[in-house]
Amino acid sequence: MRVAIVGGGVMGCASALALAARGAEVVLLERSVPGAEASSAAAGVLGAQIESREGSALIATFAQARADYGEWARELHAASGIDVGHRVSGLLRVARAEDEKNEMSRSARWQREQGLRAEILTPEEARRIEPELTETIHGAAYFPDEAQVDPRALLRALIVCVGRASVLVRSSVTVQRIVVEAGRCVGVVLDGETLHADATVLAAGSWSSLIPGVPDALRKIRPVRGQIVQLDERPPRVRVLVASGEAYLVPRGDGRVICGSTMENVGFARGVTAGGVHAILNGVLGVVPSLARAEVTATWSSFRPFAGDETAWLVGASPVRGLFLATGHHRNGILLAKATADRVTEAIYA
Repeated sequence: MRVAIVGGGVMGCASALALAARGAEVVLLERSVPGAEASSAAAGVLGAQIESREGSALIATFAQARADYGEWARELHAASGIDVGHRVSGLLRVARAEDEKNEMSRSARWQREQGLRAEILTPEEARRIEPELTETIHGAAYFPDEAQVDPRALLRALIVCVGRASVLVRSSVTVQRIVVEAGRCVGVVLDGETLHADATVLAAGSWSSLIPGVPDALRKIRPVRGQIVQLDERPPRVRVLVASGEAYLVPRGDGRVICGSTMENVGFARGVTAGGVHAILNGVLGVVPSLARAEVTATWSSFRPFAGDETAWLVGASPVRGLFLATGHHRNGILLAKATADRVTEAIYA
Protein backbone atom coordinates (compact mmCIF):
# COMPACT_ATOMS: atom_id res chain seq x y z
CA MET A 1 0.00 0.00 0.00
CA ARG A 2 1.55 3.30 -1.12
CA VAL A 3 0.06 6.45 0.39
CA ALA A 4 0.79 10.05 -0.60
CA ILE A 5 -0.05 12.66 2.04
CA VAL A 6 -0.46 16.26 0.90
CA GLY A 7 0.51 18.52 3.79
CA GLY A 8 3.13 18.19 6.52
CA GLY A 9 1.34 19.74 9.47
CA VAL A 10 0.06 17.91 12.52
CA MET A 11 -2.65 16.13 10.48
CA GLY A 12 -0.25 14.99 7.80
CA CYS A 13 2.49 13.92 10.21
CA ALA A 14 0.11 12.12 12.58
CA SER A 15 -1.53 10.33 9.64
CA ALA A 16 1.88 9.37 8.20
CA LEU A 17 2.91 7.87 11.52
CA ALA A 18 -0.35 5.92 11.92
CA LEU A 19 -0.21 4.61 8.35
CA ALA A 20 3.46 3.62 8.61
CA ALA A 21 2.58 1.64 11.74
CA ARG A 22 0.14 -0.35 9.60
CA GLY A 23 2.88 -1.15 7.11
CA ALA A 24 2.08 1.43 4.43
CA GLU A 25 4.78 2.97 2.23
CA VAL A 26 4.17 6.65 2.99
CA VAL A 27 5.34 9.74 1.09
CA LEU A 28 4.74 13.00 2.97
CA LEU A 29 4.58 16.05 0.70
CA GLU A 30 5.07 19.57 2.06
CA ARG A 31 5.41 22.80 0.05
CA SER A 32 7.52 24.40 2.80
CA VAL A 33 8.89 22.44 5.75
CA PRO A 34 6.79 20.15 7.97
CA GLY A 35 4.95 22.03 10.71
CA ALA A 36 5.62 25.50 9.31
CA GLU A 37 2.00 26.65 9.19
CA ALA A 38 -1.00 26.58 11.55
CA SER A 39 0.03 23.45 13.46
CA SER A 40 3.07 24.98 15.14
CA ALA A 41 1.39 28.38 15.51
CA ALA A 42 -1.55 27.12 17.59
CA ALA A 43 -1.88 27.75 21.33
CA GLY A 44 -2.34 24.05 22.08
CA VAL A 45 -5.50 24.12 24.22
CA LEU A 46 -7.06 20.65 24.43
CA GLY A 47 -10.44 22.23 25.10
CA ALA A 48 -12.88 19.36 24.78
CA GLN A 49 -15.45 21.06 27.00
CA ILE A 50 -14.82 24.73 26.29
CA GLU A 51 -15.25 23.98 22.56
CA SER A 52 -18.47 21.97 23.00
CA ARG A 53 -21.77 23.76 22.51
CA GLU A 54 -24.76 22.71 24.57
CA GLY A 55 -26.56 19.85 22.87
CA SER A 56 -23.68 18.98 20.55
CA ALA A 57 -23.20 15.28 19.88
CA LEU A 58 -19.49 15.96 19.31
CA ILE A 59 -18.72 16.39 22.99
CA ALA A 60 -18.08 12.65 23.32
CA THR A 61 -15.63 12.78 20.39
CA PHE A 62 -13.83 15.77 21.87
CA ALA A 63 -13.68 14.26 25.36
CA GLN A 64 -12.31 10.96 24.06
CA ALA A 65 -9.66 12.76 22.01
CA ARG A 66 -8.61 14.69 25.11
CA ALA A 67 -8.54 11.53 27.24
CA ASP A 68 -6.35 9.72 24.70
CA TYR A 69 -3.78 12.51 24.55
CA GLY A 70 -1.86 11.49 27.66
CA GLU A 71 -0.97 8.06 26.27
CA TRP A 72 -0.12 9.52 22.85
CA ALA A 73 2.13 12.15 24.45
CA ARG A 74 3.96 9.44 26.39
CA GLU A 75 4.38 7.33 23.23
CA LEU A 76 5.79 10.28 21.30
CA HIS A 77 8.14 11.16 24.15
CA ALA A 78 9.42 7.59 24.36
CA ALA A 79 9.91 7.36 20.59
CA SER A 80 11.43 10.80 19.99
CA GLY A 81 12.92 11.89 23.31
CA ILE A 82 10.89 15.12 23.08
CA ASP A 83 8.45 16.17 25.81
CA VAL A 84 5.42 17.56 23.97
CA GLY A 85 4.27 19.57 26.99
CA HIS A 86 1.08 17.68 27.73
CA ARG A 87 -0.39 18.93 31.01
CA VAL A 88 -3.83 18.59 32.56
CA SER A 89 -3.96 22.21 33.69
CA GLY A 90 -7.67 22.68 34.21
CA LEU A 91 -9.54 25.63 32.68
CA LEU A 92 -11.51 28.49 34.17
CA ARG A 93 -14.08 30.16 31.93
CA VAL A 94 -14.64 33.51 33.58
CA ALA A 95 -17.99 35.32 33.69
CA ARG A 96 -17.69 39.11 33.45
CA ALA A 97 -21.46 39.65 33.73
CA GLU A 98 -24.42 37.92 35.40
CA ASP A 99 -25.97 36.73 32.13
CA GLU A 100 -22.69 35.01 31.26
CA LYS A 101 -22.76 33.21 34.59
CA ASN A 102 -26.31 32.02 33.97
CA GLU A 103 -25.37 30.67 30.54
CA MET A 104 -22.35 28.91 32.05
CA SER A 105 -24.55 27.29 34.69
CA ARG A 106 -26.82 25.80 32.02
CA SER A 107 -23.85 24.56 30.00
CA ALA A 108 -22.11 23.07 33.05
CA ARG A 109 -25.29 21.28 34.07
CA TRP A 110 -25.61 19.77 30.58
CA GLN A 111 -21.95 18.70 30.57
CA ARG A 112 -22.34 16.97 33.92
CA GLU A 113 -25.28 15.07 32.41
CA GLN A 114 -22.81 13.83 29.76
CA GLY A 115 -20.58 12.44 32.52
CA LEU A 116 -17.98 15.22 32.41
CA ARG A 117 -16.66 17.26 35.30
CA ALA A 118 -17.81 20.89 35.36
CA GLU A 119 -18.33 23.19 38.31
CA ILE A 120 -19.82 26.65 38.75
CA LEU A 121 -17.75 28.72 41.16
CA THR A 122 -18.23 31.93 43.04
CA PRO A 123 -15.62 34.63 42.45
CA GLU A 124 -13.93 33.67 45.72
CA GLU A 125 -13.82 29.98 44.78
CA ALA A 126 -12.41 30.80 41.35
CA ARG A 127 -9.65 32.93 42.86
CA ARG A 128 -8.67 30.10 45.18
CA ILE A 129 -7.91 28.05 42.05
CA GLU A 130 -6.30 30.99 40.21
CA PRO A 131 -5.27 33.77 42.61
CA GLU A 132 -4.25 36.06 39.73
CA LEU A 133 -7.85 36.54 38.57
CA THR A 134 -9.32 40.03 38.83
CA GLU A 135 -11.72 40.72 41.69
CA THR A 136 -14.40 42.05 39.33
CA ILE A 137 -15.58 38.71 37.93
CA HIS A 138 -19.13 37.44 38.56
CA GLY A 139 -18.07 33.81 38.79
CA ALA A 140 -16.54 31.09 36.66
CA ALA A 141 -17.05 27.64 35.22
CA TYR A 142 -14.26 25.26 36.09
CA PHE A 143 -13.31 22.30 33.91
CA PRO A 144 -10.59 20.44 35.83
CA ASP A 145 -9.86 17.92 33.04
CA GLU A 146 -9.08 20.42 30.28
CA ALA A 147 -5.48 20.18 29.17
CA GLN A 148 -2.79 21.64 26.96
CA VAL A 149 0.12 20.63 24.76
CA ASP A 150 2.97 22.62 23.25
CA PRO A 151 2.26 22.45 19.48
CA ARG A 152 5.83 23.25 18.44
CA ALA A 153 7.20 20.47 20.60
CA LEU A 154 4.43 18.17 19.34
CA LEU A 155 5.42 18.85 15.71
CA ARG A 156 9.11 18.28 16.45
CA ALA A 157 8.30 14.97 18.10
CA LEU A 158 6.07 13.90 15.22
CA ILE A 159 8.72 14.81 12.65
CA VAL A 160 11.36 12.80 14.51
CA CYS A 161 9.00 9.82 14.77
CA VAL A 162 8.02 10.12 11.10
CA GLY A 163 11.68 9.99 10.10
CA ARG A 164 12.33 6.95 12.27
CA ALA A 165 9.28 5.24 10.78
CA SER A 166 10.92 5.35 7.32
CA VAL A 167 8.37 7.78 5.91
CA LEU A 168 9.74 9.55 2.84
CA VAL A 169 9.43 13.29 3.52
CA ARG A 170 9.62 15.54 0.46
CA SER A 171 9.83 19.21 1.43
CA SER A 172 9.67 22.28 -0.82
CA VAL A 173 7.52 20.51 -3.40
CA THR A 174 4.35 21.87 -4.98
CA VAL A 175 1.38 19.62 -5.57
CA GLN A 176 0.08 20.92 -8.87
CA ARG A 177 -2.86 18.61 -9.23
CA ILE A 178 -4.75 15.67 -7.76
CA VAL A 179 -4.76 12.98 -10.48
CA VAL A 180 -8.14 11.27 -11.04
CA GLU A 181 -8.51 8.53 -13.63
CA ALA A 182 -11.79 6.67 -14.29
CA GLY A 183 -13.30 8.14 -11.12
CA ARG A 184 -10.41 7.15 -8.86
CA CYS A 185 -7.58 9.21 -7.38
CA VAL A 186 -4.30 7.60 -8.42
CA GLY A 187 -1.83 10.13 -7.03
CA VAL A 188 -0.63 13.69 -7.55
CA VAL A 189 1.42 15.76 -9.98
CA LEU A 190 4.50 17.36 -8.40
CA ASP A 191 6.30 20.00 -10.45
CA GLY A 192 5.60 18.02 -13.61
CA GLU A 193 6.32 14.61 -12.04
CA THR A 194 3.43 12.20 -11.39
CA LEU A 195 3.61 10.45 -8.03
CA HIS A 196 1.38 7.38 -8.18
CA ALA A 197 -0.30 6.19 -4.98
CA ASP A 198 -2.90 3.64 -3.94
CA ALA A 199 -4.34 6.24 -1.56
CA THR A 200 -3.90 10.01 -1.33
CA VAL A 201 -4.60 11.96 1.88
CA LEU A 202 -5.50 15.65 1.62
CA ALA A 203 -4.13 17.30 4.77
CA ALA A 204 -3.20 20.72 3.41
CA GLY A 205 -5.06 22.79 6.01
CA SER A 206 -6.27 26.16 4.79
CA TRP A 207 -4.82 25.49 1.32
CA SER A 208 -6.78 22.25 0.80
CA SER A 209 -9.39 23.70 -1.57
CA LEU A 210 -6.79 25.47 -3.71
CA ILE A 211 -5.28 22.28 -5.13
CA PRO A 212 -6.58 21.56 -8.65
CA GLY A 213 -8.45 18.29 -8.87
CA VAL A 214 -9.98 18.46 -5.39
CA PRO A 215 -13.65 17.48 -5.88
CA ASP A 216 -16.04 20.41 -6.25
CA ALA A 217 -18.57 18.55 -4.10
CA LEU A 218 -16.41 18.97 -1.00
CA ARG A 219 -17.01 21.82 1.41
CA LYS A 220 -14.65 24.67 0.61
CA ILE A 221 -11.90 25.32 3.12
CA ARG A 222 -11.08 28.94 3.79
CA PRO A 223 -8.49 30.51 6.09
CA VAL A 224 -9.38 32.29 9.32
CA ARG A 225 -6.43 34.26 10.63
CA GLY A 226 -5.57 34.04 14.29
CA GLN A 227 -3.00 36.22 16.05
CA ILE A 228 -1.10 35.18 19.17
CA VAL A 229 0.88 37.14 21.77
CA GLN A 230 3.43 35.42 23.99
CA LEU A 231 4.18 36.95 27.37
CA ASP A 232 6.90 36.01 29.84
CA GLU A 233 6.25 36.48 33.55
CA ARG A 234 9.06 35.96 36.05
CA PRO A 235 8.48 34.12 38.29
CA PRO A 236 5.54 32.17 36.81
CA ARG A 237 2.27 33.03 38.58
CA VAL A 238 -0.68 31.96 36.44
CA ARG A 239 -1.43 28.29 37.03
CA VAL A 240 -4.49 27.30 34.98
CA LEU A 241 -5.93 27.92 31.54
CA VAL A 242 -8.24 30.95 31.58
CA ALA A 243 -10.86 31.95 28.99
CA SER A 244 -13.08 35.02 28.85
CA GLY A 245 -15.13 35.87 25.79
CA GLU A 246 -12.83 35.44 22.80
CA ALA A 247 -9.66 35.88 24.89
CA TYR A 248 -7.74 33.05 26.49
CA LEU A 249 -4.37 32.46 28.10
CA VAL A 250 -2.29 29.32 28.31
CA PRO A 251 0.43 29.22 31.01
CA ARG A 252 3.21 26.87 29.98
CA GLY A 253 4.51 26.56 33.54
CA ASP A 254 7.93 28.03 32.79
CA GLY A 255 6.91 31.69 32.67
CA ARG A 256 5.62 31.71 29.09
CA VAL A 257 1.95 32.63 28.78
CA ILE A 258 0.37 32.17 25.35
CA CYS A 259 -2.44 34.69 24.78
CA GLY A 260 -4.97 34.61 21.98
CA SER A 261 -6.64 34.92 19.70
CA THR A 262 -8.30 36.82 16.90
CA MET A 263 -10.76 35.38 14.36
CA GLU A 264 -10.26 37.28 11.10
CA ASN A 265 -11.62 36.63 7.63
CA VAL A 266 -8.81 38.32 5.73
CA GLY A 267 -7.95 35.64 3.21
CA PHE A 268 -4.30 34.66 3.21
CA ALA A 269 -3.08 38.04 4.47
CA ARG A 270 -0.42 37.32 7.06
CA GLY A 271 0.62 39.65 9.79
CA VAL A 272 0.30 40.73 13.38
CA THR A 273 -1.66 43.96 13.65
CA ALA A 274 -1.85 46.67 16.29
CA GLY A 275 -5.59 46.09 16.54
CA GLY A 276 -5.15 42.36 16.98
CA VAL A 277 -2.54 42.69 19.72
CA HIS A 278 -4.64 45.34 21.46
CA ALA A 279 -7.75 43.16 21.42
CA ILE A 280 -5.88 40.15 22.79
CA LEU A 281 -4.10 42.03 25.56
CA ASN A 282 -7.22 43.98 26.47
CA GLY A 283 -9.13 40.73 26.92
CA VAL A 284 -6.37 38.95 28.84
CA LEU A 285 -5.49 41.85 31.15
CA GLY A 286 -9.17 42.30 31.91
CA VAL A 287 -9.19 38.96 33.71
CA VAL A 288 -5.55 38.62 34.85
CA PRO A 289 -4.34 42.21 35.44
CA SER A 290 -0.99 41.14 36.90
CA LEU A 291 0.11 40.13 33.40
CA ALA A 292 0.49 43.83 32.61
CA ARG A 293 3.95 43.50 34.17
CA ALA A 294 4.93 40.60 31.90
CA GLU A 295 7.28 41.08 28.97
CA VAL A 296 5.97 40.68 25.42
CA THR A 297 8.46 38.18 23.96
CA ALA A 298 6.83 37.10 20.68
CA THR A 299 3.86 37.60 18.39
CA TRP A 300 2.73 35.54 15.41
CA SER A 301 -0.23 34.66 13.26
CA SER A 302 -1.43 31.83 11.09
CA PHE A 303 -4.57 30.44 9.46
CA ARG A 304 -7.17 28.05 10.81
CA PRO A 305 -8.74 25.84 8.11
CA PHE A 306 -12.49 26.53 8.26
CA ALA A 307 -15.06 24.43 6.39
CA GLY A 308 -17.98 26.79 6.96
CA ASP A 309 -19.04 25.19 10.25
CA GLU A 310 -16.89 24.64 13.33
CA THR A 311 -18.04 21.02 13.52
CA ALA A 312 -17.89 20.21 9.79
CA TRP A 313 -14.29 19.14 9.37
CA LEU A 314 -13.45 16.83 6.48
CA VAL A 315 -12.13 13.47 7.69
CA GLY A 316 -12.07 10.01 6.15
CA ALA A 317 -13.17 8.87 2.70
CA SER A 318 -14.09 11.45 0.05
CA PRO A 319 -16.56 11.15 -2.85
CA VAL A 320 -13.61 10.15 -5.04
CA ARG A 321 -12.27 6.64 -4.51
CA GLY A 322 -8.67 6.66 -3.38
CA LEU A 323 -8.82 10.21 -2.00
CA PHE A 324 -9.05 10.64 1.78
CA LEU A 325 -9.46 13.75 3.89
CA ALA A 326 -7.83 15.16 7.03
CA THR A 327 -8.59 18.89 7.01
CA GLY A 328 -10.98 21.67 8.04
CA HIS A 329 -10.66 21.30 11.82
CA HIS A 330 -10.69 25.07 12.49
CA ARG A 331 -9.85 25.58 16.19
CA ASN A 332 -9.64 21.90 17.11
CA GLY A 333 -6.86 20.57 14.91
CA ILE A 334 -4.40 19.88 17.72
CA LEU A 335 -7.09 18.25 19.88
CA LEU A 336 -8.28 15.98 17.05
CA ALA A 337 -4.90 15.13 15.48
CA LYS A 338 -4.55 11.56 16.76
CA ALA A 339 -8.25 10.79 16.36
CA THR A 340 -8.14 12.03 12.76
CA ALA A 341 -5.01 10.01 11.95
CA ASP A 342 -6.65 6.86 13.30
CA ARG A 343 -9.87 7.50 11.39
CA VAL A 344 -8.05 8.15 8.11
CA THR A 345 -5.97 5.00 8.55
CA GLU A 346 -9.04 2.89 9.21
CA ALA A 347 -10.79 4.37 6.17
CA ILE A 348 -7.83 3.57 3.92
CA TYR A 349 -7.60 -0.01 5.16
CA ALA A 350 -11.37 -0.61 5.21
